[in-house]
Amino acid sequence: MSAAPIRVAVVDDQPLFSAGLTMILRSQPDMELVGEAVDGAAAVDLVREVAPDVVLMDIRMPVMDGITATRTVTNHPQNATRVIVLTTIQHDEAVVRAIRAGAAGFLTKDTTPDFLLAAIRTVHSGHSVIAPALTNELLRDYTTPEPGNQAALAELSGRERDVFGLAAKGLGNAEIAAELVLSEATVKSHVGAILGKLALKNRIQLVAFAYEHHLIS
Repeated sequence: MSAAPIRVAVVDDQPLFSAGLTMILRSQPDMELVGEAVDGAAAVDLVREVAPDVVLMDIRMPVMDGITATRTVTNHPQNATRVIVLTTIQHDEAVVRAIRAGAAGFLTKDTTPDFLLAAIRTVHSGHSVIAPALTNELLRDYTTPEPGNQAALAELSGRERDVFGLAAKGLGNAEIAAELVLSEATVKSHVGAILGKLALKNRIQLVAFAYEHHLIS
């Protein structure tokens, strides 16, 4: 049996751009367009109604912006929907706020259709779509890191701190496993425990947490 299609919703207040996204999604045999909304409040209602796997969320919209909508969607404990935020410019302070709100990634609106589709599949598989180096650049420019604070990691075991440090630098599970001589399954388990103990939603937020607490440079 073939895998169920990835259920995607589009949230954008620009009809022409939204129409382009829906055409791209409808051309993919492994994706299903399950709804559209034109503002953040409508997006929250849509997610509650149809529970899409992935939402493509514009940041700047009327009624409720995409950042508030992202926070509302991702804060719901029973909601597995993952959000990719869309922005017109890459170096945008709003992207930092979207990361803190729980976005699993972001794309600029001039990205190619192939990259957009790859990003949806990547996020649906449980990964994030943003370069850690870019995360650090954005955080450096738009936040004031706290003084180095190892106490922020007090809840972590020694091994979890090792995994945290490497994950914060952008290493994937396979790279961390090789560095620490662990299995990938063990690394994945450690990452899950770290996110839970630090109340983080994803690895992007892990990078942001590390930078904001001055745990990496």
